[in-house]
Amino acid sequence: MMDRTDRHCRYFLRQISARTLLYTEMVTSQAILHGDLEKLLGFTPEESLIALQVGGDDPARLAKCATIAAEFGYDEINLNVGCPSQRVQSGNFGACLMMEPERVADCVAAMRSASNLPVTVKHRIGVDDHDHYEHLRQFVEIVAAAGCQRFTVHARKAWLKGLSPKENRDVPPLRYADVYRLKQEFPDLVIEINGGILTLDATLEHLAQVDAVMIGRAAYDNPYLLAEADRRIFREAVAVRSRHEIVEAMYPYID
Repeated sequence: MMDRTDRHCRYFLRQISARTLLYTEMVTSQAILHGDLEKLLGFTPEESLIALQVGGDDPARLAKCATIAAEFGYDEINLNVGCPSQRVQSGNFGACLMMEPERVADCVAAMRSASNLPVTVKHRIGVDDHDHYEHLRQFVEIVAAAGCQRFTVHARKAWLKGLSPKENRDVPPLRYADVYRLKQEFPDLVIEINGGILTLDATLEHLAQVDAVMIGRAAYDNPYLLAEADRRIFREAVAVRSRHEIVEAMYPYID
């Protein structure tokens, strides 16, 4: 989440749940190749499991990013094909790439060839009027053929013009059934659902249909939502930390 899941936020979230996969903020390929790597990509071992989310459309640049991600010790590299902001579109990446599945496939193939990290893709169910289920199915089929085995699907379409990024997270209706259908038609792929999921009860309901669930804003707005995730979602016999215990665990980090 942009301006949200920096290294300090991730360290805090890890005190609440040991098993949930955490994501960085989206970092552009250009920033990775020309910026301060420690500032952009640095993290502590305690944050793992952690995925680096990147934005870009150039296979060669993204391949270099994958190599760097592996050197830093990330567990996964995730290509963002879901962000609809005008700034992101101006760089020809994010949600607008759903109109170019072959280019996304080339990016995935290049990243896979550059490192042993799993390469995953986060995307919408469609963009603008290119939003029928068959468009979504074709996108996944083409990108999967390049070696992507995990797709995180925000169950809303994105409007590339006319809505702000915030409105694109709320205004387009949720179409969970399309994501469920993807799993039925691609049983060998890992299909993860995202969008409007506010509780662990809802998470468990979705897990009856798909392989994984991504929770974004709800976990940022109420981090303690994740307190029972290890026990309820991952079926681990662990004690649930109290809020007081979580704050105490942060003292050494803050010092």
